Amino acid sequence: MNASPRRGACPSLAVPMETGDGLLIRLQPLQGGVSPVQLAGLAEAAARFGNAMMEVTARGSLQIRGLTTSSAGDFAAAVDRLGIAVRDGVPVETGPLAGLDPSEAADPRPLAEKIRAGIAAAGLAPKLAPKISVIVDGGGVLTLGDLIADLRLTALDANSWRLAVGGTAARARVLGIVTDEAAHAAIVTLLEAIAAKGGAARGRDLAPDELAGTLRGLAIAEAAETDARTPAASLPVGRFALKDDRVALGVALAFGQAHADALAGLAATAERAGIAEIRFAPGRGLMLPAPADAKISTVRQAAEKLGFVVEPSDPRLSIVACAGRPACAAGRYRTRETAAAISEAAAGLLDGSLRLHLSGCAKRCAQPARPGWTLLGGDAARMLTADRAGAYEMRGKVAAGEEADAFARLTAAFARHRKTNESAAAFLARQDASTLTTWLRRDPT
Repeated sequence: MNASPRRGACPSLAVPMETGDGLLIRLQPLQGGVSPVQLAGLAEAAARFGNAMMEVTARGSLQIRGLTTSSAGDFAAAVDRLGIAVRDGVPVETGPLAGLDPSEAADPRPLAEKIRAGIAAAGLAPKLAPKISVIVDGGGVLTLGDLIADLRLTALDANSWRLAVGGTAARARVLGIVTDEAAHAAIVTLLEAIAAKGGAARGRDLAPDELAGTLRGLAIAEAAETDARTPAASLPVGRFALKDDRVALGVALAFGQAHADALAGLAATAERAGIAEIRFAPGRGLMLPAPADAKISTVRQAAEKLGFVVEPSDPRLSIVACAGRPACAAGRYRTRETAAAISEAAAGLLDGSLRLHLSGCAKRCAQPARPGWTLLGGDAARMLTADRAGAYEMRGKVAAGEEADAFARLTAAFARHRKTNESAAAFLARQDASTLTTWLRRDPT
């Protein structure tokens, strides 16, 4: 088993990726979830064959770190013994509560299966860019609106889907409305057009005239202004009502990462509570659909003790961290350790309005889709930048090793100088770079 030779390729079970702490494997179960016994088995394999660090990504995939050339094959064999079928080829993604959420406009799973079958029949996967993706969003309480996709179908009702190209739901180019019958043909036809432009092409590369020509002859209605765009995704944390009086408990991995022992402990608690399935959720979370009589509060308490995020108001949810040092060879600092320290020191600043991204280097990996603030890696200092209409503006400096103390001082400034009912994001937005740097370096006056 070799590390991925293709630049820009996504790591997979068959083709791991070389990182700073060894090989990385990423997988997504074909059926969307795993049983508690399977999750415990994955955790045991991650500890045995990797470095025991497990992650759930922003798109809801599971990652295993610290594998070697020989142990990656052993891990893949363990996945096979556990009976976990994993997805390969072009990702066709549905929400973490697909088919379970009573507020969905439509169950996206049958359509997603038709699209997967169409892609396979056309032999498109090897002709497309490694990171190309399709989203089939049924709506409901947990949408996929914040995820970037090359092609996107969003349910308007049981038989109508909004077809869009490129970006998040808010920024995608809407092409029109298709019926359930026409939707999968439209997606496959568009993927064929993308493939014809070469192996590096993406959905955003299709020009308006190309789109018009590609879709000519397909039944696509014009989208009306009343066809509202999909709202931004909610966090996969809390208690969610399901069909048939069932409920789901959503928890998140702190900064997207947990030790294998924690996941094994959660799996054991879930099994005792009668939970049969655990789904990996976009937003670095886990979704645990449970019977109506399950003791969700017991599972929640156990998850909290194991270090998982169980409250939507938890300040850790306001911070997104890349892998950082030592997991990434390019990382200039330990982003996740820094994130934990900042979340404790700046809880009063992390009020939910502010999204702070910790990036170990200038590549800005793991950057959230929505604009926010970034603490950018550097050897002597970290740069605090703000995303203003897609352009990064330097807003302050933080000395290396001083991150938590600096944000504690910034939190004190927020408490002292904020306007009535002003959010942290609004407060920071109206400060100039000089003022922010001053507050980051010393206590506010």
